[in-house]
Amino acid sequence: MVSAGLEILGLGLCVIGSLLVMVVCGMPMWKVTAFIEANIVVAQTIWDGLWMSCVVQSTGQMQCKVHDSVLALGHDLQAARALTVISCVFGVLGLMVVIAGAQCTNCISAENVKTRVVNAGGVIYITSGLFVLVPLCWMANNIISDFYNPQVPASKKREIGAALYIGWAATALLLIGGALLCCSCPSNGNSGYSAKYSPTKRATPNGTGDYDKRNYV
Repeated sequence: MVSAGLEILGLGLCVIGSLLVMVVCGMPMWKVTAFIEANIVVAQTIWDGLWMSCVVQSTGQMQCKVHDSVLALGHDLQAARALTVISCVFGVLGLMVVIAGAQCTNCISAENVKTRVVNAGGVIYITSGLFVLVPLCWMANNIISDFYNPQVPASKKREIGAALYIGWAATALLLIGGALLCCSCPSNGNSGYSAKYSPTKRATPNGTGDYDKRNYV
């Protein structure tokens, strides 16, 4: 019962984490305009994402443009694209593996095999979390380095966007949920105590029951 509860809790955390990774993959707010020095009052805000860049006007209008060339992007964006997509694929794969080996399903009959399948699904989710963690930290490091670099113009400096914070939360959910799935143990049918029952005494016509007459004096 405890093992089934861990599986449900771990799978729920991993599913939420995978959905957040998919949201982060499509969000354009990986880098946002830094309001420093003379840029305190500006008429527009620039968002840079994996697939597009958006300009938000002070009036509320937003215009987005998809990146024209992949080769023209920086190494961090190219790696972030690939690793984030791989993380999403691993999230879907982990969901199918865990459902196939869950105790509440009958896809696999052997309990030991089901446990190993669930553990494998937990490893897949942990790998998915690591895949998305690498581009998040890489992007954050580049943003912070450029922000404190005096050679970078103030108009080119960016700050950490909301997508990175959501991605870190998704990574934590994937790692925790995957660890819970890896802790799943097979449910033993034997409880450790063997109950012994004495055979039912059959009554004889004389009413004495099926007892050994040597017990009587």
